[in-house]
Amino acid sequence: MIHPTAIVDTADLDVSTNVWAFAHILPGARIGKNVNIGDHVFVEGGASIGDNVTIKNAVCIWEGIRIDSDCFIGPRVMFTNDRNPRSPRGTLAHQRYADKQNWLMSTEVLQGCSIGAAAVICPGIRLGAYSMIGAGAVVTKDVPAYALVVGNPARQIGWVCCCGERLASFLQSDCPTCALTASQRQSILNT
Repeated sequence: MIHPTAIVDTADLDVSTNVWAFAHILPGARIGKNVNIGDHVFVEGGASIGDNVTIKNAVCIWEGIRIDSDCFIGPRVMFTNDRNPRSPRGTLAHQRYADKQNWLMSTEVLQGCSIGAAAVICPGIRLGAYSMIGAGAVVTKDVPAYALVVGNPARQIGWVCCCGERLASFLQSDCPTCALTASQRQSILNT
């Protein structure tokens, strides 16, 4: 389903994906299967979104951002892809922007990661599988798999299970909600 007010310029969109009102997807963006793209989402060419991803309203996903399968991107999450941004139209910065290798930084959101509302994801980092980024966090460095991070700058305050439940510890705790064991969580990372 593509809402009549959405603009979808990419050819790489599966019929199982929903694109809601006023979303705009540029040519060259790759969108997986069974994705839900909320109102006012912008996806730039060169961005990649895996299968079974939920992207809530007002999210901007720029070139160089790769979101793996099963991720949740909360409302108003902001990704960035340039550590030292300047206007490419400026006389002194024009040369820097002549080649993407001079400025474009890739960001990876690995399988099952959840990013809370209004979090800011700085460029060139990796959010580990099944990690949980708290609402409003400003993430400035890599986040380990299953880590729970909050704040500005984001800091790790604990661990979460694949189901999202907070854990007492990563390696010793079985999940009280879904009963997944620590060794099962570890084996999911190895697949």
